[in-house]
Amino acid sequence: MVETHGGGPGDGAAEVLDRPLPDGVRRRVVQIVSDGFGSLTLGELPAQLRQYARFAPNRRVKFAGNAMAAAVETDPLFRQRIGEKFRDTQPELADALDAGAALPAADPLDVAAAAYVLRPHGWVKLVTAAGEEAQRADAERADEENRAELERLHEELARAREHTRTETERLRTELDAAKREAESLHRKLRSALSDVKRGEAALRKIRAELDSVRAEGQTQVSAAESETRRLKARLGEAEAALEATRKAAREGRSVEDMRVRLLLDTLLDATQGLRRELALPPVSVRPAETVDAVEPGRMTPKDIANRALSENDPAILDQLLALPQAHLVVDGYNVTKTGYPQMPLEKQRLRLLGQLSQLAAQTGAEMTCVFDGAELVAPVLLAPPRGVRVLFSKPGVTADELIRQLVRAEPPGRPVIVVSTDREVADGVARAGARPVASAVLLKRLS
Repeated sequence: MVETHGGGPGDGAAEVLDRPLPDGVRRRVVQIVSDGFGSLTLGELPAQLRQYARFAPNRRVKFAGNAMAAAVETDPLFRQRIGEKFRDTQPELADALDAGAALPAADPLDVAAAAYVLRPHGWVKLVTAAGEEAQRADAERADEENRAELERLHEELARAREHTRTETERLRTELDAAKREAESLHRKLRSALSDVKRGEAALRKIRAELDSVRAEGQTQVSAAESETRRLKARLGEAEAALEATRKAAREGRSVEDMRVRLLLDTLLDATQGLRRELALPPVSVRPAETVDAVEPGRMTPKDIANRALSENDPAILDQLLALPQAHLVVDGYNVTKTGYPQMPLEKQRLRLLGQLSQLAAQTGAEMTCVFDGAELVAPVLLAPPRGVRVLFSKPGVTADELIRQLVRAEPPGRPVIVVSTDREVADGVARAGARPVASAVLLKRLS
């Protein structure tokens, strides 16, 4: 059984606090509840406080303060149990509150908190008085703080005024020094302006003298040019006389005859080479043969047109490679990705280079195969096949650009054949004088 004190008629149980519990009193009430909380069993605690049973006192005050204050206010039995624990720890204060005796040495907030928990007769007055006392104490403390702050501000104002006065004196001193320096600079400026004016006058004098020297020099240049023209005329006469002397010395040696003979031999050699190239039979043209007609057994122009090779005929590549000093340049990946794109790049390169090696052996033409270096993941260790030059483009340079460089490096007139399906490459090399051929034509020829 839990004993009760002050629970009979005439006690403070019927009294009601008509204002919020002062903060100071509320904190002391929560502390009283927390102190008595640990000695209660789990069954003696209200349901909403049981989850805090194992909390340390400081954590209990921090996390369950609102819940404990609400339980003391709304649960009389829990408040009575806390009051019993308080009586055990603070018997003198509890007995004094029950007897209504004055406690001049006690803290008003502690008295109000104990009265709020024990609820003796007149507890509302004690709580109200403690709240008013706390408000007065707060007001006095605020006044003290305001007075201290005001004194601090007065001191800062005095220091600021002193600093302002000192700074003003310093600035005045600096201003006086700046004025003196400005006056000195003005004097130096006036002196410099005088020097500038004297320099300008000297410059005008020098310019006049320079103009006079230029005029005299121009006169001398004109005289020198006249003398030069006269000397050039005499030199021309001397050269004409020398040429006449040389011409007379060349007579009898038939130099012109030798030049004509050499030119004739050159033309004959070129004509014979062209005849061999075109396989033309020796014929002698007669006037009757110049009349346009169809002779028995002769081919008509239509028949000749039908014998022309298509652009896609691999035989056209053989004709181009049969030209003297032909050079075949191949866009490697353009050909391999047209013919066998499913193969790995390494196998594409090996297959194409092997076929080009065979073609080089058959035709004897120079062959260069160009691959794009951007397609490589590592340096290629490759022994170029016999008769084929293998090149990879440098970083930042595409295979198309490298092909155009190869074409521009060739001398004008040499037959250069470029194999690529890329329209931009084909147009570019055609403008440079090379013959573009589609990749499919080379693939047909290799197969």
